[in-house]
Amino acid sequence: MRASISRTPLTRTAADAAGRLGGFLWSAWVGLAGLALIGALWQAGHEAFGDFILPAPLAVVATAIELLGRPEAWAVAGQTTVRAVRGLALGLVAGGLSGFVAGYSPALMRLARPILTVMLGVPPIAWIVMTMIWFGSSDATVTVTVVVAAAPFLFIGAAEGVTGRDRRLDDMARAFGAGPVARLATIGLRQMMTSLFPALTMAAGTAFKVAVMAELLTNTGGIGGALADARTMLDVRQALAWVLISVSSLLALEYGLIHPIRSHLERWREAARQWGVKR
Repeated sequence: MRASISRTPLTRTAADAAGRLGGFLWSAWVGLAGLALIGALWQAGHEAFGDFILPAPLAVVATAIELLGRPEAWAVAGQTTVRAVRGLALGLVAGGLSGFVAGYSPALMRLARPILTVMLGVPPIAWIVMTMIWFGSSDATVTVTVVVAAAPFLFIGAAEGVTGRDRRLDDMARAFGAGPVARLATIGLRQMMTSLFPALTMAAGTAFKVAVMAELLTNTGGIGGALADARTMLDVRQALAWVLISVSSLLALEYGLIHPIRSHLERWREAARQWGVKR
């Protein structure tokens, strides 16, 4: 009897996690439908402009599969992915934490707004030029450029999540005797995640785009360097194959890590949804 009672919470947690995973996988067909639509439009463009301008999607997929059959291609893709994820993580620490603090301080928020406007107004290509001067053609150039490009989105997401929180929940928790740390962990952080995760998704896409751009301009290898080689050989199919590999890495990060974590942390949203309704 005692063993069965002690296993009940664990079994319930495992069943809940399995249910969320099943729902997440079941909803993936909508994303596949969107990818199929992109493929159809791509095929229409191929038929309209020809193979040299826009190769067929199946031919590009075949080229990407052929590239991934080589060990060096995995090293190239991994190099770009590591740089993008590293810059994204540093941007999350810098932008997310500073946005969280600024959300609790109206004075800091007013001070940060013009700084954010300047950072968002400077194009990534300008940051790449500056970091090339500062760090040369190195990993630091790519990483710093990704941090500068991604941090403002994460700052805004964290700050908006804090400023838009429901303060009545804080008052209720305080009335029940919850201390500042407990209110922060159970209420403040969870409400901040509502705005932070969409910003994190946008920042992840920006991180990969900027990383590839920086690699191409600084000649530091990675997918950007492979695109530079494809441009030299006027090989449009191979260039699109590398773009497809880069986008696939981004999708793997977003749907393999970001969205599952978001689904786990936002379990409280399910109570307000009708059964079977997905937003």
